[in-house]
Amino acid sequence: MSPFLALILAAAPALLLLRYYYRQDRLSPEPKGLVLRVFGFGILAAFAAVPLELLLSAFQNVFAASPILYAAFRAFVVAALVEEWLKLTVVRLVAYRSEHFDEVMDGVVYTVVASLGFACIENVLYVMGGTLTTALLRAVTAVPLHATASGLMGYYVGLARFASDPQAERRLQNRGLRLAVLIHGTYNFLLFIAPSWGGGPAWGVLPLVGVSFLALRGRIRAAVAMDQAAGRTPIA
Repeated sequence: MSPFLALILAAAPALLLLRYYYRQDRLSPEPKGLVLRVFGFGILAAFAAVPLELLLSAFQNVFAASPILYAAFRAFVVAALVEEWLKLTVVRLVAYRSEHFDEVMDGVVYTVVASLGFACIENVLYVMGGTLTTALLRAVTAVPLHATASGLMGYYVGLARFASDPQAERRLQNRGLRLAVLIHGTYNFLLFIAPSWGGGPAWGVLPLVGVSFLALRGRIRAAVAMDQAAGRTPIA
């Protein structure tokens, strides 16, 4: 596979999902300049994840005696916690206090955008060194998983933006982070243990991605309804 084709196949899933989720906020769309900034910082977050994950990897040998615990630590802490925390940090630093962040739905949009910036560069790195099969599998699993896990976190980030007090705001953000880590970590865990279990657990990522997608659709509908009820979004 040529480098140019690999680049197209790697970036296309993230860009298509970016367009899809951006259009979910069509009643009050976010400024494209801010969206691009969040996407760009999501790309930078992927590079920031490397040293953090290497640092945490030094502790995974504590669980070397138990393959399950070893895989769980890698999946939920080294990968999922670091990556979802970085995406949340991007949103909090770049968009959260912006005057344009004026709807619950904006939490979903900006977190999805940050996640897709992260997923885009991660996918490029995987696909450039892989095959067409790698590109296709990641297009229907890894990239959508990044978007849905972070998008569900973003729903709670959006709620947090309108919380009544700082304690409630932190609780909602942390709730969203925990949910994203749970979903993302489960995806990783199924893949990490698959070689030891004959590949069977890897099939579990398909229903996980599907259920997460449907759950996010439900949260998007709930966010839009709340924003309309509060007068933050015009009624279609």
